[in-house]
Amino acid sequence: MNKKAFDLLIVLLIAAAFVPMSCTKSTKKNIGLQLYSLRDSMKTDAGVLKAVEFVGKTGYSFVEPAGYGDGKFYNMAPADFKALIEKNGMTIISSHTGQSVPDSTKWDSVMAWWDVCIAAHAELGVKYIVQPFMDSVGYQSIAGLQRYCDYFNAVGEKCIAKGIKFGYHNHSEEFKQIDSLVIYDYMITHTDSSKVTFEIDLYWAQEGGADIIAYFNKYPKRFELWHVKDVKEVGASGTMDFKTIFANAELSGMKYPVVECEEYTVGPFPGVAQSFDYLNKAEYVK
Repeated sequence: MNKKAFDLLIVLLIAAAFVPMSCTKSTKKNIGLQLYSLRDSMKTDAGVLKAVEFVGKTGYSFVEPAGYGDGKFYNMAPADFKALIEKNGMTIISSHTGQSVPDSTKWDSVMAWWDVCIAAHAELGVKYIVQPFMDSVGYQSIAGLQRYCDYFNAVGEKCIAKGIKFGYHNHSEEFKQIDSLVIYDYMITHTDSSKVTFEIDLYWAQEGGADIIAYFNKYPKRFELWHVKDVKEVGASGTMDFKTIFANAELSGMKYPVVECEEYTVGPFPGVAQSFDYLNKAEYVK
């Protein structure tokens, strides 16, 4: 090999060495994990560290904690928990917490609880606070359900003042009726869309008998968060038509898909990894 050819070879080898850093594009998609999926492992400080590290290495872009209490997240100050998540290459988009609707005698104390809660979440830097439950008041009468709608509007107003949006996460019971009115529909139509969004749990909606696509058409842009869930690991059952659902993501208003696994075939850690891989490889998930 002459000197000119040798020099050209060296140039090509050097250029090739930089291709992975400068020209390749990551195929990792913007998929989050509800940390309740690893709940049994997150009961200790060491378990939290192990779980967060695993989730980051798996490929998830963001997390949704379900461990708020007394101004802390999994017993960590907001700044410390945020630093832990960011150290592992992720962000925090939303968080699950809440309080049952108070009566008039407890309204002020519950609103004070929300003030502390919202301040902690603002420090954490979330975009959404999501309440994942109602008590029996919301399921027994329209009057009780209206109390919840008024309550959620009030909490939503507090959240907006801190740059956060409030949301509600369903289970299957919200698709039952009270006086011929579907609970979920009533909630959507009696909450202020500028203050309250909905994190639709796709699995529980289907379990409740809902036509998910019909909801997207009836109430476009109201579902900014999705819980992407299956019987166990995402995609394993074959009973959830995720392809059709994701084809309607823009119509629904979805901004963030969040995986949640409540049960497993292969175990919590491999289960959340399997769920990520399924969605990350799916052509219909953008």
